[in-house]
Amino acid sequence: MTLHYTFQELHPYINWIYFYHAWQLRQPEQQQNLRREAEQFLADVAERYRAHAIFLIVPAHSDGDDIVIEGNAFTLPMLRQQTGQPPYLCLSDFIAPSHDSGLCVANSQRSMVNGHIGIFATSVDQGMEHDFDHDPYQKMMAQLLADRLAEAAAERMHEEVRKHYWGYAPDEYLSIEEMQQEHFQGIRPAVGYPSLPDASLNFLLDRLLDFSRIGISLTESGAMRPHASVSGLMLAHPEAHYFSVGVIGPDQLADYARRRGLTLDKARQFLSSNLPLLKSCHS
Repeated sequence: MTLHYTFQELHPYINWIYFYHAWQLRQPEQQQNLRREAEQFLADVAERYRAHAIFLIVPAHSDGDDIVIEGNAFTLPMLRQQTGQPPYLCLSDFIAPSHDSGLCVANSQRSMVNGHIGIFATSVDQGMEHDFDHDPYQKMMAQLLADRLAEAAAERMHEEVRKHYWGYAPDEYLSIEEMQQEHFQGIRPAVGYPSLPDASLNFLLDRLLDFSRIGISLTESGAMRPHASVSGLMLAHPEAHYFSVGVIGPDQLADYARRRGLTLDKARQFLSSNLPLLKSCHS
């Protein structure tokens, strides 16, 4: 499914707190002045650009630390916490294992919640990042607003998915502020964030979604272009919540490399921020 949004449609979903943070503004008066300028900028360019979202909702089951997309047996390897206090979480914990399939068939609602996964990406037309190079201030304004609009598109899309396309929360009624505070059922972990830290997972998601359909390309490391893009998973389990994978050890690194079909060196490169202990050992 592909969705397209005007900036007017996404305006209510913009999280301005992160916008102010990017400008390092803390004073309310400064924030209000900047917001007025930003809203005028959006009004001026609203007819030139759009934001886009693409997603799939597919049957899936967990197999240890893997999430298996059913039908084509496509596997998304996940990472499990190894430090801190138990339980040591993995995103696959919020997907029913295959041996629960009989229970899922007996309860269609449970099947839709625990036996499916959503995969998504959002982006903003590339011109928002390149058409204002002649003016440093406008360039920064455009890039930071594009980042916020890509996130706003993810917020709007996820709301529509919960209520309609996946439909596991048809009676949800949340304000924008409540949505931004994640009061909805389920989670939307983004690639590159603490519970899904390997940006190279984008190569796998791209194979499922074809990012190019909304203008996204990938670098050698899996980073998305344009920068104002978001990708990730949607999990509906009512107990699903965010966590940080944190530091992993050499045993998990080797296991993850095997499950991803990567060399150990390549896996180490993709997960360098999760390997501070290994780095210190070689320093």
